[in-house]
Amino acid sequence: MSYSKCPVPKEQQPTNEYLELSNSIVFSLPKSNKKYILVLISIWVIFFLLFLIISSGSVYYSENNFKYILISFFSSLSAPLLISIRLLLGWNHIYKRLISEKVEYEESGWYDGQIWIKPIQLKEKESLIASIEVKPILKNISQITAINFSLILLGILFFQNTNI
Repeated sequence: MSYSKCPVPKEQQPTNEYLELSNSIVFSLPKSNKKYILVLISIWVIFFLLFLIISSGSVYYSENNFKYILISFFSSLSAPLLISIRLLLGWNHIYKRLISEKVEYEESGWYDGQIWIKPIQLKEKESLIASIEVKPILKNISQITAINFSLILLGILFFQNTNI
């Protein structure tokens, strides 16, 4: 944003926030769908092994190995779900700031919220960034989050309705 009359501090300008987020190690993962899925699967495997160790101390599951493995499988899905939700919230915040007609900002950082209305050229540029760059990322994260959440719900329903 190189507009001379822009009162918004550089770090609070939506385009700069987008660049900062897309250059971050964690938030840049969803830009590549395959890399994002591989990272989530590796996190899930680590938590699955951790949950296997934790649930191995349970007297209730010591007699039923199948239920012991399934409870670890479904409960370990919570870690990738939380990571996906955090990524979804961060990218959604940037998307809303990019498509907004106004920019809310703080000059001194002490809750002195100001509003600046974007010029038409800047609004068009940021809307283009939002639709071409950010929207596909949001779609990928949403799909993976929905699949993960569905698996967790399936596990909850399975354990509610079975007497294994």
